[in-house]
Amino acid sequence: MHILKKKFNIFKVNHIKVKMNHILEDILVIDCASYIAGPAAATIMSDFGARVVKIEPPDAGDSYRGLIRLPGLPEGGGNYPWTLTNRNKESLAIDLKEKEAQEILNKLIMKADIFITNYPFPIRQKLKITAPDIMKKNDHLIYGSLTPYGENGPEKDRTGYDATAWWARSGMMHSIRENSDSVPNGSVPGMGDHPTASAFFGVLMLALYKRNITGKGSEVGSSLLSNGLWSNGIYVQAALSDAAFIDTQERGTKGALAERYRCKDGRWFLLVILNEEKEWPLMLECIKREDLNVDERFNTRPARASNSLELLEILDKEFVKFNWKDLENLFKDSGVTFGPISEPNDHINDTQIRENNFFKEYSNNKGLFTVDSPLYMSDEEKKEPEMAPEIGGNTYSILTELGYNNEDIKVLEERKIIKT
Repeated sequence: MHILKKKFNIFKVNHIKVKMNHILEDILVIDCASYIAGPAAATIMSDFGARVVKIEPPDAGDSYRGLIRLPGLPEGGGNYPWTLTNRNKESLAIDLKEKEAQEILNKLIMKADIFITNYPFPIRQKLKITAPDIMKKNDHLIYGSLTPYGENGPEKDRTGYDATAWWARSGMMHSIRENSDSVPNGSVPGMGDHPTASAFFGVLMLALYKRNITGKGSEVGSSLLSNGLWSNGIYVQAALSDAAFIDTQERGTKGALAERYRCKDGRWFLLVILNEEKEWPLMLECIKREDLNVDERFNTRPARASNSLELLEILDKEFVKFNWKDLENLFKDSGVTFGPISEPNDHINDTQIRENNFFKEYSNNKGLFTVDSPLYMSDEEKKEPEMAPEIGGNTYSILTELGYNNEDIKVLEERKIIKT
């Protein structure tokens, strides 16, 4: 799709059948964002065919490129955070502090459908990329704003990440720990960003649908905090409903049939038996402990609840006799509800993941796979992923599309306003 030939309306009001390779192939997205949810929403759009132009500074590029240096991340494998979240995109490296770069951005905005940013509001004002700044240049444009703590209030200008806004501030960090005296657990990088990106993608698509009806763009947004509250919704609703919280306790105090267990080979799994009438005897059959079903301490649901710590001790001793794969096969054959507590390398050869195509191979780096976005539409093919760009890897081609000649580009680069 050539920038200068694109159409703004992807939805065909007259329902004329139009053959498209990808559902969003006529959409141009400007990704003027960083760390991680905003850019990841653009990644989902790119998976469905949208053209995404990544705006980044010409010197060091997007600061997200440096996440790989975060202490504790797995070593080697290239810049895999950047590879994941910026696949399919084109890099336009321009210094938005300069007037000439603003002119480039303005030309791109005139052709774009969606502008995404998650920069703090003071930076948006400085770079003239607030919603009023952008939307007055193109009344068909959708302005997508992603914030840590929301658009209003005393903390609207605070810097935040998913670890602080989604994980800690939402209360999940407080709730998900061994007991009330335990140190709160840290989060995995991007753990809250990627689900937030899916929600953000949803509201961007809603704005495209509205534009189909009205012909006008909209300002839409989401935040890490609101998504964290939604993810922790049951506990938050409990607080709103004045429910009394029970102090978090050790293993087994919430029931031995919804608990974590360790196997002989050191692997862990999560047992979740809610339909006890059906699955309790099936589990006993798997471990050849049918005698527990006639034990008065465990032969009824109330009895098992009253004696959960004793049952936990027994099951600990039984499950540790098995290697995980053997026990997993027994559970699968019997119908017992469980979940393996997977380690990252387990996913590589996971049949369930493979047969659902949850990993996609890069079209221009065969042998390397990436995590697919978690959405699908029947009869709509996603784009084959392409490797994330180098800094300014597409600056030249984009500027020529926008009408700049070789001499123009040379001068801009000499002045360090762009990088090609």
